[in-house]
Amino acid sequence: MTDLPPFLLSRDRILHGLSANDLAKRVRSGALVRVRHGVYVDGPRWRAMKPWQQYRVRVQAAGETFEKPTIFARHSSASVWDIPFIGQNHPVQALTLKNDGGRSRAGVSRHFASRAGLRAVKLEGLLVTDRVRTVLDLAAFSPFAEAIAPLDHVLRPDPARQLPALTKAVLEAGIGQIYSAAAARRIRTAIAFADPASASAGESWSRALIHVAGFEPPVLQHRFTDAGGLVGYSDFYWKESGIVGEFDGEEKYVKPEFLKGRTTSESVVDEKKRENRLRSLGFRVERWDWADLTVAGTLERKLAAAGVGRRRTRSAVFDAQDRL
Repeated sequence: MTDLPPFLLSRDRILHGLSANDLAKRVRSGALVRVRHGVYVDGPRWRAMKPWQQYRVRVQAAGETFEKPTIFARHSSASVWDIPFIGQNHPVQALTLKNDGGRSRAGVSRHFASRAGLRAVKLEGLLVTDRVRTVLDLAAFSPFAEAIAPLDHVLRPDPARQLPALTKAVLEAGIGQIYSAAAARRIRTAIAFADPASASAGESWSRALIHVAGFEPPVLQHRFTDAGGLVGYSDFYWKESGIVGEFDGEEKYVKPEFLKGRTTSESVVDEKKRENRLRSLGFRVERWDWADLTVAGTLERKLAAAGVGRRRTRSAVFDAQDRL
């Protein structure tokens, strides 16, 4: 269960001995934050949250105010499932069964969905699309580079929620007749590229951007050794270029599953030692972080400057028996 802050609902303010004026004063002082009309949370706790955590709170707050059953979808469903996605400014998204083109109101975008094949799951007090429909919708209606992180995630087991990995066959079967031909093509292209070997959303987004930029596909999680034994596993490795790529996400230095009993400072020192050992083996190590991914073209320029090779066009591929 996601650890969400308690809500203070304006309709319940009398129970707390508060007037409308009291709520307004607390918002102005920063003690409270209004996350949507009629829903407030503790100000300091809100400001301590990451953007994706704040988004999850907005989804839950919408659920608190809707009077009719509502199925949350796309990024909103993904946030409830703890499926990572790219971007921070998505609206709360829900489905409508009325084929009127959908509509947006009160900070919620509604998208038409046919009842046929629609499966909703009750999770954390909300109705959401199931995991398959959630990631397929994101693949259908997001840019290719943003569609990969959710797909990579569901191809791995989710120990936190005790969910098994989905297979590509299951994802393909979920397309059915739900989507247009163009959307189905986008989904299949993303599924074909998806790879559970990417260990984080940042690695998935990096890999997708690398592909879109036309670079040679890197080897994921390549094992390196030297005279001292195991050096470690790289996020990305280009053998022909002799380049190791590392995405420096925050989780590498703060999450327990990555720290493995070490402090953050010990993890930073260990990472530096590992990089030095890789350099001693003759490899160039190129590092990037979230900021490099969010500014268009930054990662491409870094890798091009480092010497990562581009994919060859089909017309340039021939073997020794071919003649020009």
